[in-house]
Amino acid sequence: MTMKKDLKAIKKEIKALSKKVEKIYAVVSKLKKPKPVKKVAKAKPVKKTVAKKTTPKSKPAKRVAVKKPAPKKVVKVTATDTVFAVIKESKNGVNTATLVEKTGFNRQKIYNIVMNLKKKGMVTSPEKGLYVKA
Repeated sequence: MTMKKDLKAIKKEIKALSKKVEKIYAVVSKLKKPKPVKKVAKAKPVKKTVAKKTTPKSKPAKRVAVKKPAPKKVVKVTATDTVFAVIKESKNGVNTATLVEKTGFNRQKIYNIVMNLKKKGMVTSPEKGLYVKA
């Protein structure tokens, strides 16, 4: 007899649990699915450029021969020049992390530039990751 009572009690508990599960399922199904988060691209470092200076055009009052000023030369600073300048300024050499920090270029770009400078004989590497002016 006690076994029958125990089974009936268990049956009641199972029914109560199944009702709770159904309620939870109903609440969860009503919730909206979250939208997938878009990955934000990293901002690329801004390249430094030299702005051209323009001279204002003025009309002469009379018809007089006006000499035009000679155009100024704009010197473009390349990435290689920037990296070489940082290496040249250091006394004991510069590591890759410092070059990345001072120039704002990514590691791969630094490696490519340093490789080209090594080929030209402008930079040497006494130990791995350290660069010195040749």
